[in-house]
Amino acid sequence: MAGNSQRRNRRTSNKKGAQVGSGGKRRRSLEGKGPTPPASARKGHVQNRTANAKAKLTARRQVARRGGKGTSEMVVGRNPVFEALRDGVPASMLYVQQFIDNDERVREALQLAADRGGIHLMEAPKPELDRMTNGLNHQGMVLQVPPYEYAHPEDLAVAAFDDHEDPLIVALDGVTDPRNLGAVVRSVSAFGGHGVVVPERRAAGMTAGAWKSSAGAAARTPVARCTNLTRTLEAYRKAGLTIVGLAADGEAEVGELAELAGPVVIVVGSEGKGLSRLVGETCDFRVRIPMPGGAESLNAGVAAGVVLYEASRRRASR
Repeated sequence: MAGNSQRRNRRTSNKKGAQVGSGGKRRRSLEGKGPTPPASARKGHVQNRTANAKAKLTARRQVARRGGKGTSEMVVGRNPVFEALRDGVPASMLYVQQFIDNDERVREALQLAADRGGIHLMEAPKPELDRMTNGLNHQGMVLQVPPYEYAHPEDLAVAAFDDHEDPLIVALDGVTDPRNLGAVVRSVSAFGGHGVVVPERRAAGMTAGAWKSSAGAAARTPVARCTNLTRTLEAYRKAGLTIVGLAADGEAEVGELAELAGPVVIVVGSEGKGLSRLVGETCDFRVRIPMPGGAESLNAGVAAGVVLYEASRRRASR
């Protein structure tokens, strides 16, 4: 009888293939999808792209404030360690060799570390100190200096405007000697400046040597680091600051530039090459320091001090 066949796989329907249910898809397709998300949360929307861009910028600024991927620095040797502690270089750990000869310099360094507080003392065997310093002559003392926490370039101008002051900032282009950087930081602090900007690459950073050269000024004068100095200067210009570059062939002398009395960024190049081409083209003015004595150039620290003094003098006479 039809329909009662015992043969296996006998087709009992005109439809081909296995018969399956919808799995609830039809029912769910009739349900609402909820309220429309805001434009900033809709992928591909212009407001969503803007929000993502702002988030990335915020993340980059936070990395810049933390000093990027900086690593700890080691100050090696009894005299360098003592001088670093005496000059206020920030430190987190003082390693002292086991069974070290307890001479006067060792006692003074230990006393300075104890008086400052916050510096952990660690006794270590000589092989361990050799490994830490890659075989340098550490003389039984190694001071660990934590990475410097750089500011963001925008923060320097914002802080000045918040204090109802015209920003006075120094940017360094190609200055690779940490001692020059420390000297510039010291001059900025002395003449009421608001900070120093250095590039991330091919430039000096805030090492222990820079801290020592600043004579303590690095503790109260922020240093910012930027990925591209030209773009940073252009951003400063858009914020209303005048960009003044120092150059031996500048069109005017420093004392003739009235713009130093207002919001300004002073750009100082290296002693040998001066300003790079792109940075020089970004400057609103290129000025020179008159030197009747016949010297060809001044190092970055001295040159910055001369211009900062002139800016400070003009601001005081307003």
